[in-house]
Amino acid sequence: MKIPRIVSQRTVYEGRLFNVELTELEMPNGVIAHREGIKHPGAVAMVPVRDDGRLLFVTQYRHAAGRRLLELPAGTLEPGEPPLEAAARELQEEVGMHPGTIAPMGGIFVAPGYTDEYIHLYVCTNLTAGPLEGDEDEDIEIHALTVEEALAAIEAGEICDAKSVVGVLRWMRMNP
Repeated sequence: MKIPRIVSQRTVYEGRLFNVELTELEMPNGVIAHREGIKHPGAVAMVPVRDDGRLLFVTQYRHAAGRRLLELPAGTLEPGEPPLEAAARELQEEVGMHPGTIAPMGGIFVAPGYTDEYIHLYVCTNLTAGPLEGDEDEDIEIHALTVEEALAAIEAGEICDAKSVVGVLRWMRMNP
């Protein structure tokens, strides 16, 4: 099938983290459709694995969810920043660890029906202490879970954000 033709596109909101665009499309059958979309710079999420096999998670308040969530460390790409570099930076900012090894695990679109946000997934091993100062508005607690505890948390709905569920399960499939 053909891709719809963009008739017009305009930014209706410019924010610190993302912009909102309104787009008018001509569908392959000639119908005109309107779409709202969130333009996002992209992000990274890491599965940090300690030498003892425990996975590092963080809890932080997520306003859109209205509560603190248990999730993998993650962060938004800075302008022009390669995802691999962002993964190392974010891991140091969020859990105070420097990854000796970073391996890609693919990625995911968060919600392609309304945003172009793509999260690059990495597994980080050979961790050593190497904290960087994090964002001043973050209130992060670090948690080390066994693989079994992480799976139980997913099944219980305690880990309920897509990047964390996919990241843990993808890592497990790569490390049976």
